Amino acid sequence: MAEKDIKLELNNLAPAPGSTKKVKRLGRGTAAGQGRTCGKGHKGAKARAGYSYKAGFEGGQMPIQRRLPKRGFRNYPFRKIYQIVNLNRLTEVFTPGDEINPETLNARGLARKKDVPIKLLGDGDVKAKYQVSVHAVSRSAQEKVVAAGGEVHLIC
Repeated sequence: MAEKDIKLELNNLAPAPGSTKKVKRLGRGTAAGQGRTCGKGHKGAKARAGYSYKAGFEGGQMPIQRRLPKRGFRNYPFRKIYQIVNLNRLTEVFTPGDEINPETLNARGLARKKDVPIKLLGDGDVKAKYQVSVHAVSRSAQEKVVAAGGEVHLIC
């Protein structure tokens, strides 16, 4: 029977040659090659069942990130997080004279989250006149929009 005559059925399915490997059978005696310690060495946490790596864990010793003093100023609880929109993206998406606000930015996909404030940055050039209403704006972005004849309004 030639290979072309073989019908594809459940009883003659097989993986591609070389795509599968034999499973390494651990703990089946020393003659099997992976008996006794099963390739895990002697004792210690890594030889035990249930071991999982934890970053910074030093075997019960006080970890270095807890031994060293904390220094410097951290503004974490008071930081302001903004969604960034650059001027070059405005010129790609909006037509001259459009009113740009958080709703239109969300609708056009420039700002994805509705509850995070938006900041306009000055990367790129503006040739058209835009009415922009955002939560924050950089000085260079504001200068470029005003120089093109547009206006920038801040939302509180």
